[in-house]
Amino acid sequence: MDSRRITTSQRETTRPFSLKKQPRLGESIIQGFLLFCGVLSMFTTIGIVVVLGSESIAFFRQVSIVEFVTNTVWSPQIDEFGILPLLLSTLLTSTIAMFIALPTGLAAALYLSEYASSRARSILKPILEVLAGVPTVVYGYFALKFMTPVLKAVFGEANVNIYNMASAGLVMGIMIIPMVSSMSEDALSAVPRALREGAYGLGATRLETAIKVVLPAGISGIIAAFVVAISRAVGETMIVAVAAGAKPTFTFNPFEAAETMTGHIARISGGDLSYASIDYNSIFAIGLTLFLMTLGLNMVSRRLVRRFREVYE
Repeated sequence: MDSRRITTSQRETTRPFSLKKQPRLGESIIQGFLLFCGVLSMFTTIGIVVVLGSESIAFFRQVSIVEFVTNTVWSPQIDEFGILPLLLSTLLTSTIAMFIALPTGLAAALYLSEYASSRARSILKPILEVLAGVPTVVYGYFALKFMTPVLKAVFGEANVNIYNMASAGLVMGIMIIPMVSSMSEDALSAVPRALREGAYGLGATRLETAIKVVLPAGISGIIAAFVVAISRAVGETMIVAVAAGAKPTFTFNPFEAAETMTGHIARISGGDLSYASIDYNSIFAIGLTLFLMTLGLNMVSRRLVRRFREVYE
């Protein structure tokens, strides 16, 4: 009898521990919810593409694609639907914004990552986050009431219109600085400490370490931040709607009024517009153009990030 008990106990103690996954109800519910969120976001994107595509097809049945991409006049009243004036003003305001946002945001990120004390970082980061939380319509009136008078005082009253692309682009750049600095600082902070210590051990100064070691090591994250910032500038609506003007004009002069693609969509959407008209369908053609631009930027971003990504152990 005793020998039998000993044999059973030995079998229990020598039985191998099972690594088979045990079902857990709570974990399964969370996993299902996360899957639902992922599928929902995917179908939302597909829905946007389907709506933009179907309405744009109705537009391009009446306007040829060649005329759409080559005509320099956008005037639906006389059946002129050239995207170039809206596209040019969008690119001009975005370029001006990037001249402000990218170097300033990167410099702020370098300071916060490599130079700032913990006390300075605790003061500066909340201030940047406050800038990011200001409504864009406030930035728009800031451009109209502050930046435009400054430009008039600098470049001459007669040379700068009340509504102009320069003031909208400059203020849009100020708005995007927190985004660039925050994302770039995250990328720089992720660089391993050992690289900095190695540079210091070889006699490099803090500036040399920041410029020649940390910055190249975090370049993939910085590129991603730049591309996201450009996409943000291209898609910005309220600042350009308030400060840039409401007339589609094909001009390279940033001190003149012009209407961007997003500004035009916002203006037309708020008016009395028949749902069966070509004006209504043209909104979706402009939206499709914006979508393709941001999609192209995201694809370029992914390729650049993959190209310059560095992995450390």
